[in-house]
Amino acid sequence: QVQLVESGGGLVQPGGSLRLSCATSRSIFSSATMGWYRQGPGKQRELVATITSFRATNYADSVKGRFTISRDNAKNTVYLQMNSLKPEDTAVYYCNSRRPVATTWGQGTQVTVSS
Repeated sequence: QVQLVESGGGLVQPGGSLRLSCATSRSIFSSATMGWYRQGPGKQRELVATITSFRATNYADSVKGRFTISRDNAKNTVYLQMNSLKPEDTAVYYCNSRRPVATTWGQGTQVTVSS
């Protein structure tokens, strides 16, 4: 049963933009810290950005100033706006929900930055 559904990945040229979305249920979204992680080819999964239920945000240094995480509590959805994309941003991007009782992962969406 898929509980976090990511969308918005694809192929984009360097310097381009993409917006990822992650939709889930209210029980998983409400009061959770939502996040985006990524795993590039031959690399370990790493944090990209997180946003708390109070909308406090945290970003990896590599994406600061280029990526923006946001959440829509009415739609139980978290977004990742990615601008000025670089080839090194190529990875599978995973949505994550972290609550005291459980951590939930999405299945991932591929982002490829290439000319």
